[in-house]
Amino acid sequence: MKKRIILLLILGISITIFGQNSESKLKMTTNYSIENKDLWNILSFEGIQFKKAIFKDTNLKDKSFHLKVKEIWDGEIVSDSTIINSANFPYEQFKKINDTIFEIKVVSKLTPENKLKMNFIFPRFTVPREFKAYKTKDSYSLRNLVSESKLEIGYNKPFVLFAYILPYHIDDNTASYCDVGNSGKDIENWGKKFGIKHYLIFELEFK
Repeated sequence: MKKRIILLLILGISITIFGQNSESKLKMTTNYSIENKDLWNILSFEGIQFKKAIFKDTNLKDKSFHLKVKEIWDGEIVSDSTIINSANFPYEQFKKINDTIFEIKVVSKLTPENKLKMNFIFPRFTVPREFKAYKTKDSYSLRNLVSESKLEIGYNKPFVLFAYILPYHIDDNTASYCDVGNSGKDIENWGKKFGIKHYLIFELEFK
């Protein structure tokens, strides 16, 4: 019997999350929508995933941002590296956010060479990255964990934004991504808890 995968596909939906800290007015809107449904069908056919997170707050202006990734294999963090740290940019105009709105888009896919190919799209530039994938018949799913697990967002402290995960196998015929994405804050231990061979955690910090 072919394995049944539980998927949550959302079209035309936005979810707004506010900073959990009472001192923070930071607001994040997750936009799952692609207005052109034909384009959505083409992306799905090609296995391309898309996520967009929009942050809004007057305090965002003149903040730097740091996006990093943790790679977890067999329940252990094997690497913790930076994707982009704007404070280290050689050009002054790119070091700080110059608006009260900050947007991150992510486009990703699993390549035939068994790589997770990702583009992180910021307001003024794009950062491409590739990661080794686990060879399996299961698909990877890019999740926005702030909205799924209602995680805290704020300033001067990293928070988990995205995760790129394999599913949790409930039994021989059923696997779920949502059980993992909704499971809360203990994200670094998902591998041990759910028996997930490999996944990526993306953390963002404004400071």
